[in-house]
Amino acid sequence: MRLEDKTLRCVDCGAEFTFSVQDQEFHRSRGYTNEPKRCTGCRETRRAGRSSGGGSSARREMYPATCAQCGTQTQVPFQPRGDRPVYCSDCYNRVRPDSSRR
Repeated sequence: MRLEDKTLRCVDCGAEFTFSVQDQEFHRSRGYTNEPKRCTGCRETRRAGRSSGGGSSARREMYPATCAQCGTQTQVPFQPRGDRPVYCSDCYNRVRPDSSRR
């Protein structure tokens, strides 16, 4: 099968970019079956965000809570609503459903 340059549209910025024969051969050599969805600039931006952990904006907000099992003050990654029990990580590991049954 003869390869030709393809013009694709970036899913992030909407710009058109060329998926060159050389890029297609590289993808094929790596066993990739899907065409790229992002232009070079958006790929680099996305890659930089992953490698740096997303910077300080990716830090998860934590909320104070009291463990319903042992009464310890803890922090959880969600806003407790008061209608369901909240557990510290130690108690949660003891009371959580067995994931092997799924």
